[in-house]
Amino acid sequence: MPVSAGNCSSSGLKFYGEKRRRKVAGRSFAPDFAASERASRRELNIALCVPLGGVTGIWGPSALASAKLAASELNRLSGIGGRSCRLLSVDADDDAPMLESVLSDLVHSGEVDALVGMHTSRVRQRILSAIGGEIPFVYTPLYEGGECTPGVFAIGDTPAKQLQPAIAWVARHERPRRWAFLGNNYVWPHVSNRLARDYVASCGAEVVSEEYVPLHTTDYSEQLAAIRRAGADAVLLSLVGENAVAFNRAFGEQGLGRSALRLSCAIEENELLAIGAQNTERLYVASSYFAALATDANIAFKERYHNHFGDRAPTLNSLGQSTYEGVHFLASLFERGLFEPSRWAHGHREPIAYRSAREAVYGGDGTNLAPTYMAVAEGHFFRVIARL
Repeated sequence: MPVSAGNCSSSGLKFYGEKRRRKVAGRSFAPDFAASERASRRELNIALCVPLGGVTGIWGPSALASAKLAASELNRLSGIGGRSCRLLSVDADDDAPMLESVLSDLVHSGEVDALVGMHTSRVRQRILSAIGGEIPFVYTPLYEGGECTPGVFAIGDTPAKQLQPAIAWVARHERPRRWAFLGNNYVWPHVSNRLARDYVASCGAEVVSEEYVPLHTTDYSEQLAAIRRAGADAVLLSLVGENAVAFNRAFGEQGLGRSALRLSCAIEENELLAIGAQNTERLYVASSYFAALATDANIAFKERYHNHFGDRAPTLNSLGQSTYEGVHFLASLFERGLFEPSRWAHGHREPIAYRSAREAVYGGDGTNLAPTYMAVAEGHFFRVIARL
């Protein structure tokens, strides 16, 4: 795993990777040993799984910073359950080769008490195959919905919250008739687009093409040509990270913004900067968070964020700030006694409130009740134009 080791304060970050994995390789740990190790520590250790490189590495800096701010806020008070919290960062890039073994070592040696993950659904599935159901796992980004593994709390947006109202809004204001779907080839784009077909049909339009590309795709000439041939006047994008950047640059350079709008639920402010102001014509994004939100909760959050990190703080965005909520959500879980596996089998039926930059509340049915907004790209920035 391409991660270097480093020092950290109680509210900072420590990085785990190949060197640490070799150190514990071949050792076995009984469950009672891990539980004893966790109980004996004064600190509560949180494995923070975010991509630190690769296709989705663009999400990393703001996710690390946002989680660190949350830990600092908690530690200035009483931490979590009276224990100071510490973040142990693990690279959760889709290509990280030893993710499962690193996390398994950390969990089975009792070195971590909980996990906060901001990464693709494909990585979430890898993590669950290694340690699912053993410690609380807060999954923070938008995703396809339906996660019901005991001990997993998915607090991000889902297609019903984002895509359904967004496609209806586009139908009213832009009146597209022919949609093209383009996404990366893994579970979130496939499930989202399956649902989106019904949303498009309910608005009296049709899907004229649907294609999925590998995560490392850089040349989109064939996909752009197919969009032209199909006569699409709207493109639903479920591309992530550098894939979204490369496609949207090419889309803008070919002048397709004049004939087709673009709609995404995953493009965030860092990617918008990388796409380039000249390539963002008629680019819409539906999300429950934008840095430009003028709500009291977000204004206060941005003030705390920039006071903590200064003028050179990583750019705020929906995926990055989700780790801030993830750490605070863990604190609420502890207060409700939901750190204990014995509670997971009985479900969590009541809504859970937690400190949030987007006025979010975790619903008792496993969905998030945060409001959803539509924004349009204007150069290097998003302008929020509607609450959906």
